[in-house]
Amino acid sequence: MALKIYLGGKLVDEADARISVFDHGLLYGDGVFEGIRVYGGRVFLHQQHIDRLFESAKAIRLTIPLTPEGVIAAVEQTVKANNISDGYVRLVVTRGAGSLGLDIRKTSNPQVIVIADTISLYPPENYTKGMNLVTASTIRNHPGALNSRIKSLNYLNNILAKIEGTDQGCEEALMLNHKGEVAECTGDNVFIVYRGVLKTPSPESGI
Repeated sequence: MALKIYLGGKLVDEADARISVFDHGLLYGDGVFEGIRVYGGRVFLHQQHIDRLFESAKAIRLTIPLTPEGVIAAVEQTVKANNISDGYVRLVVTRGAGSLGLDIRKTSNPQVIVIADTISLYPPENYTKGMNLVTASTIRNHPGALNSRIKSLNYLNNILAKIEGTDQGCEEALMLNHKGEVAECTGDNVFIVYRGVLKTPSPESGI
């Protein structure tokens, strides 16, 4: 069965999910996203993810053409249409089509895109035996350049760090912030158990 994608306010077949080549999300990485897990057919921390999506959109002055409730309904509709029990949702909002150039006043029709599918990031043995990491030379975005709390479509520094990892035979790479502190991996959060206490970097670390 063809994967169903939410686009333009409706579900369409994957082959028919098309946006304009002039969409600024494509041309300039101008947009926001959320990556959300699905467990047992239920969207994990759904409201919190939608709240963060709208916060990211507000930060870049992007008006999402749906209410939060409308986005939640679109995600749930897409998950159900694809019969996802254990999977992943990629929720994307682009700036919309415009002219060449960065002026957001010349864009229109922001696009809400929902992809719901299964996902397998690593070989099964990584989940039982662990994996090797490298510490990437590519750091997280400096907060003075791009606030890490904005989930933007510009993921290039993560991609460059991922390339560093794969070039050295590793599945993942650890990313530091501009202070040299541990922030996160290219697509994963970092947790450690230290003296019986579960610890993770603070939001101020650039995650």
